[in-house]
Amino acid sequence: MSTIMHSRKKFKDVYQIVGVMSGTSLDGLDLAWVRFENRDNRWSYTFRKTATYPHKPELVDLLQKSTSLNGYEIEKLDAEFGAFIGHSILDFLLDKNSEIDFIASHGHTLLHQPSKGITLQIGNGKQIHDITGLPVLFNFRQQDVSLGGQGAPLVPIGDRDLFATYDYCLNLGGIANISYQANGERIAYDICPVNMALNDLAQEAGLAYDDLGKIARSGQINQSLLLALNHIPYLQKKHPKSLGYEDYQAYWQSLLRNANISLPDRMHTMVIAISEAIQKQVRNRKEVEILVTGGGAYNHFLMECIRCKHEAIWYMPNDETVAFKEALIFAYMGLLRFLGKENTLCSVTGAKKNTSSGQMEGFGLR
Repeated sequence: MSTIMHSRKKFKDVYQIVGVMSGTSLDGLDLAWVRFENRDNRWSYTFRKTATYPHKPELVDLLQKSTSLNGYEIEKLDAEFGAFIGHSILDFLLDKNSEIDFIASHGHTLLHQPSKGITLQIGNGKQIHDITGLPVLFNFRQQDVSLGGQGAPLVPIGDRDLFATYDYCLNLGGIANISYQANGERIAYDICPVNMALNDLAQEAGLAYDDLGKIARSGQINQSLLLALNHIPYLQKKHPKSLGYEDYQAYWQSLLRNANISLPDRMHTMVIAISEAIQKQVRNRKEVEILVTGGGAYNHFLMECIRCKHEAIWYMPNDETVAFKEALIFAYMGLLRFLGKENTLCSVTGAKKNTSSGQMEGFGLR
């Protein structure tokens, strides 16, 4: 449990929100039922329930082909994914809908090209509302992109307010991103693909993921591939910056698939590349504390490589926080949006200003 400051008095002191997240690792839909309580002008949060609903193989296939879908196919997938979210929430709540104030859904990022003013998260909010009967907040990224920002990462507002005791917050999801405080501002950016790449490689062996990093551990470093991975132009860019699946396909995927070496060697080399990219982003001092969350935190080989020759304290919280931190923070972002408070930081995204972002569906009916 953690606390945040809150100064407004006009709203009630307790909110119950379902946070929804589907990440680029494509491992499933994360749902977190979170209870927020305002005590003495301070918000606290607790998880009431969490669950992950796996994506069906045919859905994963569509999401991986997202860049080749036409407009009709994208619109159809948006509605289908919204229905998947809605029905998953109904199953998750077990007829306890009346206890929930609203849903805050990130959906799933299908397209992300902020340099072109494009970001698209599927999971139609009206569809979710129609199925659950609950108000829905969604589409958290578009306003920031419209203001010239990256629209990502978004979780740093929660890192700043809910996990402020750590020097860095590192999330190892489909993409690794990092968040920290510098000169009174929150700084955050995507580092490189993690599970987006490792899961993609594991599928060559007929597996959804590399359990504990066992396949990668069995391989060896290929110096030629490592050199190529380390010289991908994105790694040298300064923040603000963010990654999408399109970037992985254009730069990392082609290198990993075309390398004429064994699968274990490709996975081993990618893990080393990820580790080196992350190590460059944090101070190598004994007193530095780094919160590590996301599915990659369970990859033992990856974590050993990240920690190797690095004196910082790499701290993993309880399993619920590791697995559902992003769903928690989208619930929190929804709370801020409902209260009319800023939930997207221009110091992170590079937008013209901070915003209170997210579309609202069904709130006028309650």
